[in-house]
Amino acid sequence: MAPIPQPPAEPQDSPESYVGLDAESAERHARARGWSTVRSLPPGAIITMEYRAGRLNFEVTNGTVTRCWKG
Repeated sequence: MAPIPQPPAEPQDSPESYVGLDAESAERHARARGWSTVRSLPPGAIITMEYRAGRLNFEVTNGTVTRCWKG
């Protein structure tokens, strides 16, 4: 029987800490903290609802992170 895959570990990081940062700095900061995937999205973007461990999502308005969430 094949082993059960383990999801990647998520950094113990608060998504709220990225709100207000410029998108480029926020992405660099997130990758330095260990997020394997960082996704920047415009407000109201249509996205799938699957949860992906290790992914951090930014909603970016005028170059600034206005919302941030895991998955």
